[in-house]
Amino acid sequence: MKHFDVFNGDADGLCALVQLRNASPREATLVTGVKRDIKLLDRVEAGPDSLVTVLDVSMDKNSSGLQRVLEAGAEVFYCDHHFAGDIPQHANLEALINTAPDVCTSLLINNHLQGAYLGWAVVGTFGDNLKDSARRIAKPLSLNEEQLQQLENLGIYINYNGYGSQLEDLHFNPDELYRVISAYADPFAFMQDGRQYFEKLETGYREDMAAAESLLPEYKDAAAAVFILPDEPWARRVSGVYSNDLANSDPARAHAVLTPKANGCYLVSVRAPLNNKTGADELVMRFPTGGGRKAAAGINDLPADMLPEFIDALASFYAA
Repeated sequence: MKHFDVFNGDADGLCALVQLRNASPREATLVTGVKRDIKLLDRVEAGPDSLVTVLDVSMDKNSSGLQRVLEAGAEVFYCDHHFAGDIPQHANLEALINTAPDVCTSLLINNHLQGAYLGWAVVGTFGDNLKDSARRIAKPLSLNEEQLQQLENLGIYINYNGYGSQLEDLHFNPDELYRVISAYADPFAFMQDGRQYFEKLETGYREDMAAAESLLPEYKDAAAAVFILPDEPWARRVSGVYSNDLANSDPARAHAVLTPKANGCYLVSVRAPLNNKTGADELVMRFPTGGGRKAAAGINDLPADMLPEFIDALASFYAA
């Protein structure tokens, strides 16, 4: 049997797979990339002797790849919380999909495994900026506030590492970071033994966030704010976690963070107001390459000439 583990390169996808492979160890071909590299099933060549696990990437964006893999005879386990579109009815597909705004893939896998590796589920849920959900599921661990903060920081740092336009922007390739982290059933053990990885991510995060905090908004009103980052590797790395930070510090306002790309388009991260975690996916799907979930979504290639239209759409959508 050939195994493929296909996962989003952010904290949620990575921590979901860490849970699964601690529960069911197996050698597998890893298929991942930067967070926005989501059409991952296009890179899987599977057959009737294959088992494909897919975590934290939209089924809608992978519909053609999924159909191809199923038609080739492979078995597929698919777990996600993004917009799924029409879920195929196929004997070889096990789909665990929940698009509720307070749910992420790490949380779904935690439920699937009945809390077997709860620490990593908490890390992944914090990394997806679902703080209330992370604290709720962490209660059986009986952690003190300092320990909870350590898990939250680890989730943020792993998530931060997934952002960038290309792998060269990242501190660690997601498959490399997964291989290191997955050796540990407990995130606290990783933070102790894998100190050099943790410290590199922490230092990079703090330096990049300090640079981002000096930015002024391109647009701001009572309902929404838009920030445009410079065309620099640090800005591409920080785009997602900076979006989360803005949302957390101003929960009544929607936020968009845009990063220029070499092709002349923008990479866009959108966060719905934390007080109204809905509509981000609906908004971005009005534009080419848009997708995501209700609370947080993005556009991979927003044409520069569509920027005024995007700002108007964001402001009017959340002013309603």
